[in-house]
Amino acid sequence: MRIEIVNGPNLNLVGKRSPEIYGRVSMEQVMLSLQKQWPEVRFRYFQSNHEGAIIDELQALALAEDKIDGIVLNAGGYTHTSVAIRDAVEFCMERGIKVVELHISDISKREPFRQKSLLTDVCACTVMGQGTEGYKLATQWLIDNVKLR
Repeated sequence: MRIEIVNGPNLNLVGKRSPEIYGRVSMEQVMLSLQKQWPEVRFRYFQSNHEGAIIDELQALALAEDKIDGIVLNAGGYTHTSVAIRDAVEFCMERGIKVVELHISDISKREPFRQKSLLTDVCACTVMGQGTEGYKLATQWLIDNVKLR
């Protein structure tokens, strides 16, 4: 099984930025933990602070001949603003790649401008408010719900 973790803006600072919201575990530690728990899964990690780079990555994954099985997407602040990332997610789903929307914090309990996700209704599943453990929950959902290619 192949799973890509795609993170948006400021998520390169997980473990350093606002630890009371996002925790103290770095994404490097998250990725090591995922690989340790599921050594049979091939994980790939991508992070960008740039909307276009995230869209390019999602499109490349959807069009690749050697398809991946699922995507865990934490679009960060673009969750609330990017119709273009929403369209790229929808394209992935149309191509048979399940996308799990992930939020480290519970966006329904955050500032009003963070409470609306443009991605939820085009994703296969949403995990939120579980801290960085959410990456494990999202991965487990993909393992349980994706037919292997």
